[in-house]
Amino acid sequence: MKILISAYSCEPGRGSEPGVGWNVAREVAKYHEVWVLTRPDESSEIIEAELARNPVPNLHFVYFNLPFLGSLWRWNQSGAMQIHYYLWQIQAYFVARRLHRQIGFDAIHHVTFVKYSNPSFLSLLPVPFIWGPVGGGESAPKAFWQDFSWRAKAYETARSLVRWLGELDPFVHMTAKKSAIVRATTEDTAKRIRKMGVNQVEVICESGLPKEEILSLAQCSMPTDSTVRFISMGRLLHWKGFHLGIRAFAKANLPNSEYWILGDGPERQRLQNLAEELGVAEKVKFWGRLPREQSLEKLSKCIALVHPSLHDSGGWVCLEAMAAGRPVLCLDLGGPAVQVTSETGFKVSAHTPQQAVEDLAIAMTRLAEDSELRTHMGKAAQTRVREVFDREVMGLALAQLYEEIAAPNSNQSKPMLLHSN
Repeated sequence: MKILISAYSCEPGRGSEPGVGWNVAREVAKYHEVWVLTRPDESSEIIEAELARNPVPNLHFVYFNLPFLGSLWRWNQSGAMQIHYYLWQIQAYFVARRLHRQIGFDAIHHVTFVKYSNPSFLSLLPVPFIWGPVGGGESAPKAFWQDFSWRAKAYETARSLVRWLGELDPFVHMTAKKSAIVRATTEDTAKRIRKMGVNQVEVICESGLPKEEILSLAQCSMPTDSTVRFISMGRLLHWKGFHLGIRAFAKANLPNSEYWILGDGPERQRLQNLAEELGVAEKVKFWGRLPREQSLEKLSKCIALVHPSLHDSGGWVCLEAMAAGRPVLCLDLGGPAVQVTSETGFKVSAHTPQQAVEDLAIAMTRLAEDSELRTHMGKAAQTRVREVFDREVMGLALAQLYEEIAAPNSNQSKPMLLHSN
């Protein structure tokens, strides 16, 4: 089959959106011939260098940018990038239409830099269209705003406003309704898409790990020393919820315990002040931003990952911890709620900050006191990663989805969902 992938962000060796674009394209190219629309910029040199080292015969890249304002995305402003992204999608339609006349694609897949409130004009082409993974429908529950600074509240308000404006865009509704299937990263996003009158929505995790990394992380044995350590990793932003982790750790009041926080960001000072106020500053260690190898070395010394994010669409950190055999403590929100199950960790309800902190503290205490429980959860987490989040497994499932949606005799309005989480 001939597949066209739209990947505004695409770069090998990266996480987040660029990594999703590259990994989806490379895995699918094992089964079908793939063309990828992406920006030239610095990524093109990295992509071509990677293909020179590790050729993928079925993978072709088509680089283009706007005929004007091509460097707008470089401005250090989210709004500027959003404008560039929207205009780039319009340009992508004309590039794709020309390519389709030459090649004749069997399916088109819009993969990266995808928010459900932004359209994809590729859906206008007379080819079965897959939209997603799409995210952005998640919100920090209003009860949790009480802990936010005025800047954080302004950010959340602006985010909701932008999303509301996007939902008014008729091209967004057009994209959703013309999609053979929409792949949403969270149930929150799926609900918003269903409100547009679209029923063919599949909730999937956008992230996956390469098999070699899964095997490597599986060698990370549980620590046996007397100090029980929990770890959080990520940017120190208000919506990452690390303040909830610190409060839960203080409430648990565990003997011989530490809470390690890896990462940096604007909330660091507030988090350090909170640890001081709660009397746990000596037990909460801020390591700053570390290289990947050092981060994984720190993870190996901890018994569980604490990831109380308030509106993550997805991410690698939970999967890496699970692959390393570490239970995950998260809120029952967003992408982590898709990745984590009751067998692999604790998904805590997010009704109020007080309730979430208390439930997280209970989970910390249970894991600290029950070595068999954390071992059992860790093994279940590794099994889940192997069976669901291995990139090869995800790539094969996607390749099969293309075949089903593009099959001449299939009911394209109701494609069978091949897998769910």
